[in-house]
Amino acid sequence: MTRPSEAVMLFAAGFGTRMGAMTKDRPKPLIEVAGRPLIDHALDLVNDLGPDRVVANLHYLPDQLEAHLSPKGVLLSREEPEILETGGGLRAALPLLGPDPVYTLNTDAIWAGPNPLTLLRDAWDPDRMDALLMCIPTNQTIGHTGKGDFTADAEGRITRGPGLVYGGAQILKTEGLTAIPDKAFSLNLLWDQMHSQGRLFAATYPGLWCDVGRPEGIALAEGLIADV
Repeated sequence: MTRPSEAVMLFAAGFGTRMGAMTKDRPKPLIEVAGRPLIDHALDLVNDLGPDRVVANLHYLPDQLEAHLSPKGVLLSREEPEILETGGGLRAALPLLGPDPVYTLNTDAIWAGPNPLTLLRDAWDPDRMDALLMCIPTNQTIGHTGKGDFTADAEGRITRGPGLVYGGAQILKTEGLTAIPDKAFSLNLLWDQMHSQGRLFAATYPGLWCDVGRPEGIALAEGLIADV
């Protein structure tokens, strides 16, 4: 299998509205879990992978994130004047990321188990795949109440349906972004293109995963970290 380009996109531009008053004066990636900002937990995974480039997109309270991330060598893609969502944000960051397949990682989850990024690297097969998403069986999720986002077949090819929760980590090819006319759009549009061609896949995470999208997720995540 071909090793993907070592470029990682951290999604850090959102408003964090589900966190309520906690994000009134700071961006969600800087909310602390176990004494450290959420985004630093994500950077632990990234640094373990050892990529050539790390890029974060910024929009809400960007100066705080810039002050935190710039000394760590993270390249910054500011979204101004409007937020671009995941798909538009990734496309806007491509000059920093490069043309090869990239990893993307959400910054509002805690993983307990093997590094999801290295698992993705080891399972990536660009001859068959346009995207490989790291997904978690619902019984291995903490703080998540849905029935799941995807159903996988025996080969790992996925379609919309219950069973597996997308954990916010993936490798994907970015060429299809150029054909989407919207300026701000979700990566779901790109996934739909890939699904229609039978090239959307998932790897199943063997550990536990905690969603920290709401205030109650902080204590759950801290309990998970304490148990590791």
